[in-house]
Amino acid sequence: MKNVWFTLLLLLPALAFFQDEAKQKKVLMVLSSYGKDEGATRPGYEFDEFSQAYLVFTSNNFEVDIASPLGGAVESDRYNPGKPYNKAMLENAKYAELPNNTLRTADVDPDKYDAVYVVGGKGAMFDLPYDPSLQDIILNLYKREQTVIAAVCHGPAVFANVKNGEEFIINEVRLTGFTNEEEELFGKKWVKEFPFKLEDHLKARGAIFEQADFMLAHTTVSGKFVTGQNPFSTPASAEAVVKALGMEPVDRTPYPDENAMYLVEDILNDTITLDEAKGRLDANTDAFDIELMAVYGYYRILAAGENKEAIAKGIDLIRLTTPYYFNENLQLFLAKTYVSLEKQDMAMPILEELIKKDLLKEQAEEVLQQVKS
Repeated sequence: MKNVWFTLLLLLPALAFFQDEAKQKKVLMVLSSYGKDEGATRPGYEFDEFSQAYLVFTSNNFEVDIASPLGGAVESDRYNPGKPYNKAMLENAKYAELPNNTLRTADVDPDKYDAVYVVGGKGAMFDLPYDPSLQDIILNLYKREQTVIAAVCHGPAVFANVKNGEEFIINEVRLTGFTNEEEELFGKKWVKEFPFKLEDHLKARGAIFEQADFMLAHTTVSGKFVTGQNPFSTPASAEAVVKALGMEPVDRTPYPDENAMYLVEDILNDTITLDEAKGRLDANTDAFDIELMAVYGYYRILAAGENKEAIAKGIDLIRLTTPYYFNENLQLFLAKTYVSLEKQDMAMPILEELIKKDLLKEQAEEVLQQVKS
């Protein structure tokens, strides 16, 4: 009997270890309190980023709390409720109410959490970097072992003023976030009012800033920091948090916009041919957000400047998606792009089709006249 008790005593530390390992992980998601009137009066958080990350965490059996600087109800910018991840949140009564009942960061006990995940949106630029309670939460996790500090898109703005002693906690840390190029292409309304440019400010604080091409998914993991570059980086960045906490993320079906942007990346990197890309679209059209791919082609051309190779990639994307998504404005833009490249023979059929379909007819006729003259 003595030997049995002795054996049990030896096993107790090991049992305690396994119990601790099996303990449900707890994540604090943080949303901006700044938003008002769906972003019309003041920008808020991005609901797409919130919903995608929340679904990743809960599907991996994480316990999740939602906090904001002011607590209570917080408002996102306008979003598409029909997106599958947003629909999943809105159709669940419990999930749908989460943004209406956030914890106030001043009331949060950071010791309860294994990770913090800061959701982006332009509102994050205005209030999150200046919330002392949120800074305390992040510093607490920074100093503790086996914790993760994560943010996506504009969310990394939260790191701008967090210090450990005299040093900023992101000094010499590899990070990503919404880039200067992305601000220039998509920022428009609010970027001039930002207290700082995210990319520049993170670099000024000593961070080693990493990025992919604009709006392509990119996640950076550096020590206990996990950051995602833009909204399309949300699922991968949330799954990187899961991995950083010692778990393998459960399998899931990628969303159509995810598939679309990964296909765009493959095309830009010449990983696949256009015929192979068309084969993927033909095989499962509904698996891709084809409109998103077409619009990316438009922005690829806008951002290209005089880079003819980049212009060609944008043209490829618009042409690839045209059989599945026909938009007269994109087609007219494509025709004008061909004219600017002195490829009138490519522009003419597009213009003639628009005229025949009575779509932007006057504008198409005007361009066609220029082509023929």
